Amino acid sequence: MKNIVVVGSQWGDEGKGKIVDWLSSEADIVVRFQGGHNAGHTLVIEGVTYKLRLLPSGIVRKNKISIIGNGVVVDPWALLDEIKEIKSKGVKVDESNLILSESANLILPFHKEMDEIREDSAGASKIGTTRRGIGPTYEDKVGRRSIRVMDLSSEKNLDNKLEIALAHHNAIRKGLGKNIFKKDQLKKDLIKIAPEILKFSKPVWKKIDEYKSKQKKILFEGAQGILLDVDHGTYPFVTSSNTVASSAATGSGCGPNSINYVLGITKAYTTRVGEGPFPTELKDKTGELLGVKGKEFGTVTSRKRRCGWFDGVLVRQSVKISGINGIALTKLDVLDELNEIKICVKYEINGKEIDYLPASSEEQKKVKPVYKTFSGWKTPTKGIRNLEDLPDNAKKYIHAIEDFIGAKISSISTSPERQDTILLQNPFEN
Repeated sequence: MKNIVVVGSQWGDEGKGKIVDWLSSEADIVVRFQGGHNAGHTLVIEGVTYKLRLLPSGIVRKNKISIIGNGVVVDPWALLDEIKEIKSKGVKVDESNLILSESANLILPFHKEMDEIREDSAGASKIGTTRRGIGPTYEDKVGRRSIRVMDLSSEKNLDNKLEIALAHHNAIRKGLGKNIFKKDQLKKDLIKIAPEILKFSKPVWKKIDEYKSKQKKILFEGAQGILLDVDHGTYPFVTSSNTVASSAATGSGCGPNSINYVLGITKAYTTRVGEGPFPTELKDKTGELLGVKGKEFGTVTSRKRRCGWFDGVLVRQSVKISGINGIALTKLDVLDELNEIKICVKYEINGKEIDYLPASSEEQKKVKPVYKTFSGWKTPTKGIRNLEDLPDNAKKYIHAIEDFIGAKISSISTSPERQDTILLQNPFEN
């Protein structure tokens, strides 16, 4: 049986929800392996819309097991709210179909406050975070002072861990002229919800090993995109975790040999939320058209996304860094009205041409895209489900992307509806 990792090949928002939903209908187990409740997936199933933030996409399907891995940072109140919300739509969520890693790190109120304090004080240097406490929680994890799910099982241990964490955070808060954070009420609040959280808690690495031995199909579901990876993305304008495919192994506790296929979700143009470099950004009527027609607003935050031409250089870089085997190309229909369409095929910096994005943030600001231009197809592709029915110019554009980035296109999405997909290769079968 094949185990698949799904990752975004750009800056996130590539349309993973629809693709992951289809794959989760074929999988037995769906695993979230990094990120927090800043990543939104919108699923539409039988006319019902589900907006998921922490819960894996498999949760809305019967007879699937959903896992939140140790690599995810979890706001326990946000998780319980999301469970309540999804239950109100008739979805079953209990210990039989949801597993939470006992090693997952908890996002607490002082993490969220720290996120807001830093972002507000950063001025022009702000990162553009979602202010949900995700970055500060990962910092505590690496600093070995984090509170994890398992710590909720012992009041004495929880008290000690909160003392350690707040000694660090309150020192920073004092330095920034903010009030110190009091422990007692937070401790009471955590003890109150502990039973509801702990009932889902299990050693995820052990459960995944059991599922592997039973030849179950496992789908590893990433959040954000490869270009937001803390090591390989446009640092410092990145998320606080590793978003590349290999982190599926680390973030769930299984070996890299558990991954058989990497699927990169790739938008037919490029978008980005928040600050940071964006070589192909369009600040004109074409950029506005892409944003309006593509409905480029965040699922969780409703923030407007920046839009631009397809950056082949960056997607090719993502293919190599993450070992992408196949590409799910999304939102092709958004390009239907354009007279011409461009692909960035290299950069120019200081009079020299380069074929990759430099790691230096200063150099990233200086790169200028070099484009190859294609004729638009000026005819609707929305809802097309067969490759031969696509306009010839659309086929040429698709083949040009495939050839340039060095990865096969396994599917093409022509609308937000799940059935409006041209399937060229089933990742579970190839």
